[in-house]
Amino acid sequence: MTARWVVDEVKPARDLNITWQPISLLFKNQPPEDSPYYEASAYTHKLLRVMESVRKAEGDDSVFPLYWEYGRRIHHDKDREFTAAEALEAVGLDVSHAAAFDDEEWDKEIRTRMDAGLDLCGDDVGTPIIAFDDRNGVRQGYFGPVITRVPSTEDSLAMWDALQTMMNIDGFWELKRTRTERPEFGERP
Repeated sequence: MTARWVVDEVKPARDLNITWQPISLLFKNQPPEDSPYYEASAYTHKLLRVMESVRKAEGDDSVFPLYWEYGRRIHHDKDREFTAAEALEAVGLDVSHAAAFDDEEWDKEIRTRMDAGLDLCGDDVGTPIIAFDDRNGVRQGYFGPVITRVPSTEDSLAMWDALQTMMNIDGFWELKRTRTERPEFGERP
């Protein structure tokens, strides 16, 4: 939902240059193999390998269409069995990147990029992480915002502007309340 908020509402009005980075829930949460979360974490981790193969060959801008396609399939279609080749083909990328799905060599790149995000906001967070430069040009990061639906354009921009303001306040660390509803993904983008 945070990605939809940023892409659909904030980016067009705030002229953002976005670089999508991986965060592996397999690496982050380290679920045991007998955990009900292991299979989904391992599957999405392998999809991140494919994204990093695409990034290396095609550059940062090529990652977003694949990320968006993954989100459509997982969250809207409730499909957790699609192949990487199917997703690559759907967005017009070379299906040879699907070989990265089972290639552990990509794990180092995922870990490096993930750790760079965690270094900005701490290890006791999850996903999403948003990072940008504060008014002094220092890169800062937040965990969140965790949202269950995309706010109106007016509220989306107000929330973005508030995040930027908080980023400039020394000593500000955290806002949180217990979530009482599931995400409402809306129509398939």
